[in-house]
Amino acid sequence: MIRAAVTLSAALFAASTAWAETAKASGAFLRGLDKVSGTPVDFKMNVGDTVELGRLRVTLGECRYPTDNPSGDAFAWLVVRDGNAEETTFEGWMIASSPALNALDHPRYDVWVLRCVTE
Repeated sequence: MIRAAVTLSAALFAASTAWAETAKASGAFLRGLDKVSGTPVDFKMNVGDTVELGRLRVTLGECRYPTDNPSGDAFAWLVVRDGNAEETTFEGWMIASSPALNALDHPRYDVWVLRCVTE
């Protein structure tokens, strides 16, 4: 139990340190997967855009990346809605290197961040 708390504390500290040294990107590259058909699709989004993936609507709020490594780890704020429902299926930060840390929980679709768009 104590070991888990120490590990979690270390991860949160590392994330907060990385967060302080990031830059905003104009967009992000994401990957979606239809788990029924096994079909993956990669797509580029600009901040503020909404893309339809099957019946999901994915909106990109922000994408950040480490300033010292622009091709490195991306953090993207996503809002995912199922169909035309106003309630969200997912809303939060997804981290490219740890997609399972804060993942979309949907029976048919998976969505994860690949990287930010950098000039």
